[in-house]
Amino acid sequence: MSDDQINADSTGPTGGERDAARSRLHAEARQLPQTPGVYLMKDPSGEVLYVGKASSLRDRVSSYFLPSTDLGPRKQPLLAKIDSFEIIETIAEWEALLAEARLIKDLRPRFNVMLTDDKSYPYLAVTTRDDFPGVFVTRDPADPRYRGARIFGPFTSGRDIREAVDVMQRIFRFRTCHLDIKDGDKANTHFRPCLLHAIRQCTAPCADRISSESYAADIQRLLRFIGSKRSAVIRDLRAQMQEAAAGQRYEQAAALRDQLRSIERLGERAANQEDARAWQPEVTVFATDPSAALRSLQRTLSLEEPLRCIEAIDIAHLAGNETVGAKVCFLDGKPFKDQYRRYRITTASNDDYASIREVVSRRYADAGRGRERFPDVILIDGGQGQLNAALAAFGAFPQQPPIVVGLAKKEELIWIQDRPVPLRLGRENPGLKLCQAIRDEAHRFAQAYHHLLRSKRLLEE
Repeated sequence: MSDDQINADSTGPTGGERDAARSRLHAEARQLPQTPGVYLMKDPSGEVLYVGKASSLRDRVSSYFLPSTDLGPRKQPLLAKIDSFEIIETIAEWEALLAEARLIKDLRPRFNVMLTDDKSYPYLAVTTRDDFPGVFVTRDPADPRYRGARIFGPFTSGRDIREAVDVMQRIFRFRTCHLDIKDGDKANTHFRPCLLHAIRQCTAPCADRISSESYAADIQRLLRFIGSKRSAVIRDLRAQMQEAAAGQRYEQAAALRDQLRSIERLGERAANQEDARAWQPEVTVFATDPSAALRSLQRTLSLEEPLRCIEAIDIAHLAGNETVGAKVCFLDGKPFKDQYRRYRITTASNDDYASIREVVSRRYADAGRGRERFPDVILIDGGQGQLNAALAAFGAFPQQPPIVVGLAKKEELIWIQDRPVPLRLGRENPGLKLCQAIRDEAHRFAQAYHHLLRSKRLLEE
């Protein structure tokens, strides 16, 4: 609908009447709770004109009725037509996001911008036809990969829907990878699951850690949960947990209990979300928002998929003595020490390139043979020479990592595979700061191991 059509459908009230109505609505809005939720703006006939979400219903809704409010040329006419509003409280912003998308799709309010422009909005796709369905955020639901999938949306914010997926994944532990996983495939028993399994965000069907029946039950609970059938999901979980315990299936009962507790604790998430993960941060804080740094690096490297796992490799020695390698792992922009590894170099003494080739060959042998997933980005401490040494080692594998980069010290240039010229980013670039923090942590970890071995050798002498 054009702006002319929006403005032509009603002569509207007089200026004085508008001021009185705005004052009344502002007073009503100031009585709303300061909780997350969805609000519906209505005209005198009760038609819903606009649906929005808010982290604080009181603050967001009341802001519409301030004299200084400016919603822009497309939405500004909305203010003159609002006669009343309705709210739906939710327990968190991510749930408000899901409710907003459902209401917009059902009601199609004329002032919601996503219905009047051609911008691409994110959707949530659940590939229910797969043996082990995955959950994905996509801006192209017509992609053949999602044929036959359950599609939810559109959503107004890609960042918000990814946060919502992260919350739900901690409860239902579904996969978000694009691996082709077939039920009964014997190769699954030899596959090493990714880090999401280690932090209890995936049940690892890729590694045959869960049956297709149990996984399907988790997906069905997820779908009902998205459909706002929270109380029904809780009742079913409690009944299934009690049934499993009575049948002495204690491992299944414990998994159901954990899901139940996670759902019941969702209201506490804002205060406790950082405590829920086994982060062990020792590095200097490099950015106020690791998620923003990951998005910046994703754009810099021209990658389609969001970044989660980054690993970095460094070499340490003194004049060729006690040469060691180290690998650190960052998950969601933060150090994950369970996946730190140390390597005592055996094939080289004073050759950084040969040492890098050895560490790469040892660390990524399984991934190169298709027995585990590569991290999203592999970062080598060094410039073009060190990067080429790593790429030479990867070249011996049947399968290749998504992307390998090198970060040279001093000038802080980012060398990217298959690009002859390095990138020079601004010193305040959040993606660069993230790479520097990971590189520096790999250097610290390698040096610590090198000094440990030197001390042991001196004591023995």
